[in-house]
Amino acid sequence: MSIRQRASVRAARLVPIFCAVAAAASAQSLTHSPDPVFHDGYEGLAAGPFSDGDAARFLTQATFGPTDADIAHLRSVGYLGWLNEQFAATPTYEITDQPGQTAYMNWVGNTLGEQVGQDNRVEAWFLGALGGPDPQNNLTIHSDQLRQRVAFALSEIMVTSDQNTVLGLYGSKGLAYYYDILTRNAFGNYRQLLEDVTLSPAMGVYLNMMGNRRADLSQNLHPDENYAREINQLFSIGLVMLNNDGTVKLDGTGHPIPTYTQSVITNFAHVFTGWNWADCDADGFDNFGSCGPDMNTGANFLTPMVAYDVAGQPRAGSPSYHDNGTDAVNDIPNKQLLSYPGVASNGIVPNNGTAASDLKFALDNIFNHPNVGPYIGKQLIQRLVTSNPSPAYVQRVANVFNNDGTGTRGNLKAVVQAILLDPEARYGQWQSPDTYGKLREPLLALTHLWRGMGAQHVCGQNIAGGGGQSPIVYDNPYRYGGYNTAWSTSGSQYSGIDQAPLDSPTVFNFFKPGYIPPGEMATRGLLGPEFQINTDSIIATSTNTFLGFYVSYDIADTCTAEFQPFGDVKINHAQDFALAGNASGGASDPADRLVDAYNKRFMAGQMSPFMRQTLLAYLNPIGQTGWGASWKTDRINRALYLIFTSPEYMVQQ
Repeated sequence: MSIRQRASVRAARLVPIFCAVAAAASAQSLTHSPDPVFHDGYEGLAAGPFSDGDAARFLTQATFGPTDADIAHLRSVGYLGWLNEQFAATPTYEITDQPGQTAYMNWVGNTLGEQVGQDNRVEAWFLGALGGPDPQNNLTIHSDQLRQRVAFALSEIMVTSDQNTVLGLYGSKGLAYYYDILTRNAFGNYRQLLEDVTLSPAMGVYLNMMGNRRADLSQNLHPDENYAREINQLFSIGLVMLNNDGTVKLDGTGHPIPTYTQSVITNFAHVFTGWNWADCDADGFDNFGSCGPDMNTGANFLTPMVAYDVAGQPRAGSPSYHDNGTDAVNDIPNKQLLSYPGVASNGIVPNNGTAASDLKFALDNIFNHPNVGPYIGKQLIQRLVTSNPSPAYVQRVANVFNNDGTGTRGNLKAVVQAILLDPEARYGQWQSPDTYGKLREPLLALTHLWRGMGAQHVCGQNIAGGGGQSPIVYDNPYRYGGYNTAWSTSGSQYSGIDQAPLDSPTVFNFFKPGYIPPGEMATRGLLGPEFQINTDSIIATSTNTFLGFYVSYDIADTCTAEFQPFGDVKINHAQDFALAGNASGGASDPADRLVDAYNKRFMAGQMSPFMRQTLLAYLNPIGQTGWGASWKTDRINRALYLIFTSPEYMVQQ
């Protein structure tokens, strides 16, 4: 059996089991929450971090994976200093140019002259996720890790996907523009985010609001209800009424109270009518019913949808496509939307509104619903910190959503800070060791490896265009492309980790926030969203992929034909050679410095004594004798592989 086969079998036996890992953690020396007086002195939790482990845990929640430099910097500036730096950092956009900075997609398309596609969008995402130098100008450093991390969390709540046929074929620009919306609003207001998402062409295509028109009963035409349903069910309030701590509110008979009825969704669908591509009438005649995406350039994906709702506009004689409640046959008058205590106008949309005014009324109606704070707050906690936050944690975050201290509702900057500096985020692994934590998403494990191991793109070539083809310019270390690595993360059959940005199979994301895995977790009622994609086949595929492509590829490898012309992303083993051993390896030159460094960098100092001893027993025999000159690389490879496929790593605590 080959080393790859042996390692695959070993990793398959180490399937992440949430409760077992948590129980093992509780059996270690830190078995209770530390007294804040002794842990924080008298400065308070927010004055930390007070150890490298504290710093690494925080960065695991707030970034795409800590590096040694990140840990040292956080120790020097503290939590609040780091947060303020991140809130002020220049955003990394995929297709939105900024003063003095061309966005990645525009650089590829306009400067390099390449035909942009979904692979380039993935490259742009990795540039933001991994950070570091910009490929256009290495003096420009992308450092907005927290903004990028929150944007990714939002992308798993307000889902669009390239698996939609139109977005997959023509929407690479539209999806990049959509991701920029999430990035721009990551520290903004949730009400503005709702509006920007609603009017984005990618969402309009994905959930059918694009071209949604008022009813015409003579032709049996009715407004599409898809977006009306999902903006409520998934993007804001959920299916049942919640208490402010996220627990389900019950009626007098002990049953959950629905947040809306079918008639409310129908009314929302009628409100969300009259919006279409901004250039539907650019050709001088009304084209509402048959216009579509620009299949040549995708340019109309980069402009928010516009309203076609006033008769005679935008051209004399053109009809109105918005239901404003005035047509006695086809419209719904005085549409009842969400009803809750304190709702404006009793939740009833008045007649004679415009598409814009009715949209504003509807979005305000949703945004001010009491469910939004606990519903969205809990999901952001799940994406960043832990799958099973206590009701008290959810309530503290929801309170900040409801009022940031200045009377403002929906301030995501304040919400994110509250999530990360909450005592449960900082101490939860000690307070509730058998229920705390979350299974790492495969894509986040990969970014953690690449960031921690100084990954770069290598083996790419520059090839002149010919026969009408654009030239290929892939010799840049910060273009994160490659068939085996960056472009293939969504693979699930022969290689890959079954996850890529904006590539969810459904609007319900890669996994549902309320998913409960069968077995012990179901018995205990514990949520484990990420376990929904942790299937037997994906465990095997991702395990082999980590060994074959992510851990084993080295930036110093010979660039064989396998990697050309596009290259691949590879890690820098040499950066840790000094940690791998002091002499020639073997039992007399143990790997303890390497294991301890990886414990801090990748496991926030939480590696159990059992796991540490097991790793050392396996790694220490590796040395120059019997292994040759590559023995340090072999130690590093095996340490990384066994850590990244272990239950103790995969369950983030």
